[in-house]
Amino acid sequence: MTRGQVRPTKHVGLTARARLTLLSTVLVLGAGVALTALTYVLMRGNLRVVQVFHPAGGVGPPPPPLEELFPDISRQLRSAALSELLTQASVALVVVTVLAAVLGWLVSGRLLRPIREISATAQRSSAENLSERVPVAAPKDEITGLAGTVNTMLDRIQRGVAERDRVLDSQRLFTANAAHELRTPLTTMRTAVDVTLDGEPTRAELIAMAEDIQTAISRSQRTLDGLLALAQSQAGPGDQRLLDLAAIVAGVLDETAVRRLAVHTALEPAPVRADPVLVERMIANLVDNAVRHNRPDGDLTVATVTHAGQSVLRIANTGRPIPPDEAAGLLEPFVRGNGTRTGGDGGAGLGLSIVRAIVAVHHGDLAISPQRAGGLEITVRLPSPS
Repeated sequence: MTRGQVRPTKHVGLTARARLTLLSTVLVLGAGVALTALTYVLMRGNLRVVQVFHPAGGVGPPPPPLEELFPDISRQLRSAALSELLTQASVALVVVTVLAAVLGWLVSGRLLRPIREISATAQRSSAENLSERVPVAAPKDEITGLAGTVNTMLDRIQRGVAERDRVLDSQRLFTANAAHELRTPLTTMRTAVDVTLDGEPTRAELIAMAEDIQTAISRSQRTLDGLLALAQSQAGPGDQRLLDLAAIVAGVLDETAVRRLAVHTALEPAPVRADPVLVERMIANLVDNAVRHNRPDGDLTVATVTHAGQSVLRIANTGRPIPPDEAAGLLEPFVRGNGTRTGGDGGAGLGLSIVRAIVAVHHGDLAISPQRAGGLEITVRLPSPS
């Protein structure tokens, strides 16, 4: 220990059982002492030597009290009686105090047994074993309430640990996918450079190399933009304003090239209080995803409505049939149809992941379901402002 540091002191105190036993014993002893003192005072003030006979068969006036006839004897009798009272009361007080200590030790142990069980359960619980719970027995009292509180706390900890593990696994998978997506364009550029510069490249070969590098750079830029948007979405909304989903959808559709698709809209007012930048990015990603994965001369349906205190956005498109178990996986980063990584369709595979993050930070719900004729229907529900 270095100079100036204070050595921690260990305080060895009584256990809770010992304190309860000592407290009950002291209370009984105090009550016994008070009762003995009160009895002594009352007896001292009211103790009299009485006359128990009447001469001449009760004829004639009664004799004077014995205290007047024999005052010394009366004082001695009173002193002896009070002394005997103190002696007997002291013995009884010692016996009652010992019994109180024994009963207090037994009763306190029984009362503290549920607390010891709670403590033992909490000590056995760890990040690897959170399934054990404290038994809750009738009747309902403070101990039962404590056991229920501990069980509720363990439930929250178990859910938190499970969520932590899920997030860590998701982050590890996301990091691995991101590294792969960024490594592939670098490998493409490195290969193009090595192959082209191996010898005397012609102008045509240099131009082809430059085009390959440009394509790889564009892909890397899309991936980085998607990662940045995803991080911004998960960070939480910024300046929240009162918006109308119908107006934002109309603006996004005007700026999106629908590639000869039949667009069907049913836009009713759907007010929300949200970050305008994030909401516009969410809708743009949904529309772009519906257009990109549509079939030629397909349909694109967009609707907004307010229902049950929520503003609802539905976007449906036509396309290839998608199995139900595959649809949920499309929300994961860098995943397209069939659970594969992103390929050469021009997307980074982060669109629906960004949408899910934006919906989550606005306390909304996102549902994705395949349509029977092919394609997807995506439903976003956000809280409607009161």
